[in-house]
Amino acid sequence: MGSLTQSQLRLVKQVCWTISLCIVAIPFVFPFLWMISSGLKGPLEIFGQPSLIPTSFRWNNYVEVFNYQPFARQYFNSLYIAVTVTALTLFISSLAGYALARLRFAGAALVALFLVSALMVPEEVTIIPNFFLIRWLGLSDTHWPLILLPVFGPQGIVGTFLMRQYFLALPKELEEAGKMDGLSRFGIWWRIALPMSRPALAAVAIITFLNSWNLFLEPLIFISSLEKFTLPLALSNFTDPYGSPLWHLQLAATTLAVVPILIVYLMAQRQIIESFALSGVKG
Repeated sequence: MGSLTQSQLRLVKQVCWTISLCIVAIPFVFPFLWMISSGLKGPLEIFGQPSLIPTSFRWNNYVEVFNYQPFARQYFNSLYIAVTVTALTLFISSLAGYALARLRFAGAALVALFLVSALMVPEEVTIIPNFFLIRWLGLSDTHWPLILLPVFGPQGIVGTFLMRQYFLALPKELEEAGKMDGLSRFGIWWRIALPMSRPALAAVAIITFLNSWNLFLEPLIFISSLEKFTLPLALSNFTDPYGSPLWHLQLAATTLAVVPILIVYLMAQRQIIESFALSGVKG
């Protein structure tokens, strides 16, 4: 038997790497597969004989999810809140990040330091003052707190910091050329800086959307009406009259809840990877 050629060695190495990665991925993929499988089982079968394949596929579980509570409305609530928060965060954080990166004014470094230090404050510390503020404004049991608090809170701060770091890395010569063409500072941001910062914008959009979609504490504090629930709050509401979870409905609803996340990931795999890399961009 002759020695393997270079291309054959490369193929063997790729096959070995693929098999190894599949084995390593099993602990991460198994809970997801178990969730999908259990969402098609009956309540007694879930904790019976362990098997990923249901004995009988109960597709009616997905119908019961929408009959048990206004799940379609709750699904829409999470979707429009996440999209609104993402759009506002992109607009405000890109403006604030550009101002901190390019405008020279007294206290600019102090403002940036204050924003970063605000991230060190636990969310549980600020939730009580925010609750009294929201109640004083008359916005309790509305979706406004779920939009305003993330935009002007941790998510907005993270977006501002990432955008500032990215704008600092852009060449100033392009902005000087824009000034020579008669562009205002806003025009430079809109026509030059913003189009060049698409990777950072994509990273901020993905991080913000995922955080808003998974938000649980704020809806728990500020929302009391069932039809105004968001998905994380709705998932915890699939219980029987005695408070025990209805696992078959809860897992079926959870499967539906991860669909937008999977779509975002499949459409923006490269940007998701870059979003983690951008957190280390030097300024």
